[in-house]
Amino acid sequence: MGVAGSGKTTIGTRLAKGLGWRFADADDYHSAGNVEKMRQGIPLTDADRAPWLATLRQLIEGWMAAGSSAVLACSALKESYREELRVGREVRFVYLKAAPEVLAKRLRVRAGHYMKAGMLESQLEALEEPPDALVVDVSGTIEESVGKIVRGIGFPQTG
Repeated sequence: MGVAGSGKTTIGTRLAKGLGWRFADADDYHSAGNVEKMRQGIPLTDADRAPWLATLRQLIEGWMAAGSSAVLACSALKESYREELRVGREVRFVYLKAAPEVLAKRLRVRAGHYMKAGMLESQLEALEEPPDALVVDVSGTIEESVGKIVRGIGFPQTG
């Protein structure tokens, strides 16, 4: 979890591959209306996010029912959002954190994504840092960040 530019998709994909788990990006589950609002630079409201969070919760419940392990890249900015996703004790949160200037720089060079650098400020304002997550400084390389997560959650990499 984390704000735009923190590397959720990139780090999450590498982490899932290394653990031999499946990967999903919560951005892929936004409604067309939510995506259009974000394209226009309009921050989403809690009401906008409610159906999206319900869908993500169902996704997690499905994985758990099937006995599957997965990495879900999701902003999960507020504690109430994380509570919606905390389906069971098995659900763990990793907070990808970096200085705002690092995040802004990454967003400026990112191409092809609807989340633009101007939206970072609203995400940082909405962010409620989690007291119970593994916090990983993602200012370094992707490999360093993945390594910190693997060590922090205590799972051996398979690939």
